[in-house]
Amino acid sequence: MNPLQSIAMMRLPTCLLSLLLLVVLAGCGPSEPLRLETIQLGRSLNPDSSVAEHATTFGKSDTVYAAVLTTAPGRGTIGVRWTYGGQVIDEPQREVAYREAAATSFHLVNSGGFPPGNYSVEAFIDGESVGSRNFRVE
Repeated sequence: MNPLQSIAMMRLPTCLLSLLLLVVLAGCGPSEPLRLETIQLGRSLNPDSSVAEHATTFGKSDTVYAAVLTTAPGRGTIGVRWTYGGQVIDEPQREVAYREAAATSFHLVNSGGFPPGNYSVEAFIDGESVGSRNFRVE
């Protein structure tokens, strides 16, 4: 066996081990679609991104938080559509991958203050509407 063949034979197990590790790690992430548990609204968040202080009525200068809670491991895109008077205010979304039930939070703030009236937030998972919550600014 010449020296080049010897080096190639020593590297083969390392290459195969690296390839195997890559395949195993790729399979470790969640692959199931996300499933909605509930949509929360409130004035503040817990460290896990769920809503700490639930509310459906807000002041003009409040920050409104929405948390989309999912039930199990999964990956996908979670988004919300904030509306006022039938007009879309904002439509943020996030790509997520969770290994267990989780909360994905969003917030709505207006430095000039919100006009009083009825608002709503609609949640989406992978582009499909999964529910909504109405709230009021006074």
